[in-house]
Amino acid sequence: MTRTKKNPSQNISIVDVARASGVSITTVSRVINKVGTVKDSNRIKVLNAVKELKFQPSIFAQRLATGKSNVVALVIPRYEGIFYSFYALELIRGVGTMCEALKLDLLLHLTDARTPLSLRGVGGIIFSDIIGNRAQLEDSLAKNIPCVVINYYVDDLDVSCIAIDNAGGAENAVNYLVELGHRKIAHITGDVMTQAAAKRLEGYKRALEKNSIKIREDYIFQTDYSRGAARSAAENLIKAADPATAVFVASDAMALEVMAVARELGKNIPQDLSIVGFDDNPSGLYGPVGLTTVRQPLISMAEESVKELNRLIALKKNVPKKILLPAELVIRESCKPFVAR
Repeated sequence: MTRTKKNPSQNISIVDVARASGVSITTVSRVINKVGTVKDSNRIKVLNAVKELKFQPSIFAQRLATGKSNVVALVIPRYEGIFYSFYALELIRGVGTMCEALKLDLLLHLTDARTPLSLRGVGGIIFSDIIGNRAQLEDSLAKNIPCVVINYYVDDLDVSCIAIDNAGGAENAVNYLVELGHRKIAHITGDVMTQAAAKRLEGYKRALEKNSIKIREDYIFQTDYSRGAARSAAENLIKAADPATAVFVASDAMALEVMAVARELGKNIPQDLSIVGFDDNPSGLYGPVGLTTVRQPLISMAEESVKELNRLIALKKNVPKKILLPAELVIRESCKPFVAR
């Protein structure tokens, strides 16, 4: 068998391996992709040539040959400060950890919703929320690409989704404040264009209605999840002529800002204002008092999304599941029973 020497700086192709091993390109491809219909003698020739030439097979070519891809795309709607976001970092950590455990490659795609997704070589897609990019999801489903949506319950498309019971978590938070004797309970929302914030607002209203407490629009402060907007809302809440005695805030980051504003204005937490957040961000442990919050299972949601996508890829057909994960109230020191003055 004649072996062809190659300069290490030159790219070695499958043609070079075939020439060096004295077999066809098809045979080399079958050996590389571990197809069983190859004679042992030819397999040995190919493997020896691969080793001698230090040939590195093209991952993309292997995927084309086998019809399989182990690349999982995580699509996250782009927004300012994403890499400072507890939510985004937890999702990336959870998805990344499970991809590693299942031997999958992770492709992170930040999207502005208007840009078409690059789907070349992708085995499946995890959509982190649907914020203005529903067309991307629908396009992917139309191309029969396995998809899973997280942090958004999709009830009108044939797609797997794993979401958190935001409404239930919010309702439990407000019920807790009612149990402490509070009747004047405000809510600082997140961006209600997102399903999570809209559901938290829904849970807040539902709890008030079930406890026969009138919903006051002047106690609802809509924001965009930013700490700047939370600061403005907190100032308006505290300086109101008839201020609330408790507030449920749609995120821990905003709740901590509310706590800071209250202290700046001479208020004591929780004596003057009880506060409940949402997320269970570790930073809530290090404020002036520990923040009572609603823990959402972000890591579990992220890991389950990878498992579900892996299941869909293996099935080679769309048999979706829809999962709603419970949220848990975590009681710390930022709330106290209401005492009339």
